[in-house]
Amino acid sequence: MIDIARELKQMRVKKIVVNLQRGLQAYNATEFVKEAIKNSSDIKILKDGKLLAAKSIMGVMCLAIRKGEEITLIADGIDESNDIKSLETFLTKER
Repeated sequence: MIDIARELKQMRVKKIVVNLQRGLQAYNATEFVKEAIKNSSDIKILKDGKLLAAKSIMGVMCLAIRKGEEITLIADGIDESNDIKSLETFLTKER
């Protein structure tokens, strides 16, 4: 069995409140995934106990993330701090 707490200590974890007017629906979800794909880290989104890949349009759409909701981004990779920062910037801008 995987020890999630131990695994998370080795990764970059950041809680973010989504500020996008329409949340991560349709167009914003597509643009978010494009931004995530540019990054080298393996990036996941945690919301309401669901952990899904940030580079998957179906995963992002499945989470139905709305404006004002808190999500957690989890990155594992060489440049995880910068990768998290780029996605945080995307999610917190008003669009």
